[in-house]
Amino acid sequence: MLNTTILNAAHHAQQNARMVDFGGWEMPVHYGSQISEHHAVRRDCGMFDVSHMCAVDLVGIDASRFLRRLLANNVERLKTSGKALYSAMLNESGGIIDDLIVYRRPALVEGQGTPYRLVINAGTAEKDLAWMTARLQDWGLAATLTPLRSGDKAVGMIAVQGPNAKTKVWAALPEIRAATESLPPFFGVAIGELFVATTGYTGEDGFEITLPAAQTEALWNKFLAVGIPPCGLGARDTLRLEAGMNLYGQDMDETVSPLDAGLAWCTELASERDFVGKSALLAHGQRAQFLGLKLLDKGVLRAHQKVFAPQGEGEITSGTFSPTLGFSIALARLPLGVSVGDPLSVEIRGKLLPVQVVKPPFVRHGKALV
Repeated sequence: MLNTTILNAAHHAQQNARMVDFGGWEMPVHYGSQISEHHAVRRDCGMFDVSHMCAVDLVGIDASRFLRRLLANNVERLKTSGKALYSAMLNESGGIIDDLIVYRRPALVEGQGTPYRLVINAGTAEKDLAWMTARLQDWGLAATLTPLRSGDKAVGMIAVQGPNAKTKVWAALPEIRAATESLPPFFGVAIGELFVATTGYTGEDGFEITLPAAQTEALWNKFLAVGIPPCGLGARDTLRLEAGMNLYGQDMDETVSPLDAGLAWCTELASERDFVGKSALLAHGQRAQFLGLKLLDKGVLRAHQKVFAPQGEGEITSGTFSPTLGFSIALARLPLGVSVGDPLSVEIRGKLLPVQVVKPPFVRHGKALV
């Protein structure tokens, strides 16, 4: 039986909603037109149910020590309350267990450590929590992990993205405007029972709003009432690919190093800080490049298609037709030595088609970058 989010009934109530199995969750892939939903986010705004993601609160005197040792990125960069950090969580071999976002929260009790909120992927939540719990026990650290998925702690999450997203959210929730109008990118703020963050997965402005599960459908309906259309996983995937953002399980997994997944920028190797997987990364180094491809012929680039370069073979990890650009694009793991601008070939249905290497992102804030 599939898991369902708190908004499942709301999705079924929408005309033309097409529901699919997404990693064990029944989720909307679109509400009639994936392309229309994609363009809505690029040109105006749209909203996504992201309640399948797992929010986890971490508290305790050793919470910061725990994250410094657990994550490839360094939580010491979170100097102020509300600041968010993107990071990979690695295994001992340097493979990616998950990618996640960490928010620093205001101190609850003086002298009891800095609290954090983590947002982890839906399909890896159980694995992630087991791994983190085991590491807490192994290291003998005083901290507590609380997943916000059940009982009175359960939360829902709605992402509203697009150039007009903030204006329309404020139309539905005028009481949060003062606290969010000057909120920088990659920050979050608690406003009553809401947690409003400027993180996203589309390359557009907007908010991700976390709130008690029992209040989530009412907020969804408020957003519908001010003209924010619902968008499904199909548009979310084409939008994130245009934005050059990785998808766990497709562009990276436990067999892939962050150095080979384009995540060296959030992997701190130069400092003395040790973390799980660091010694493996230092021993093996970078073995592949993670770059973008632009198809120069008719067709669609897809995951697992082979890429041929003078330096050897590569592989597409994510590919699609870009509704914004009007041609096919992909993210690919390529041999070292390949450079942006190089002409390569991709095998599609037994034919070699020309592609050009480009640097992601492909689209940001509605503007073509390639």
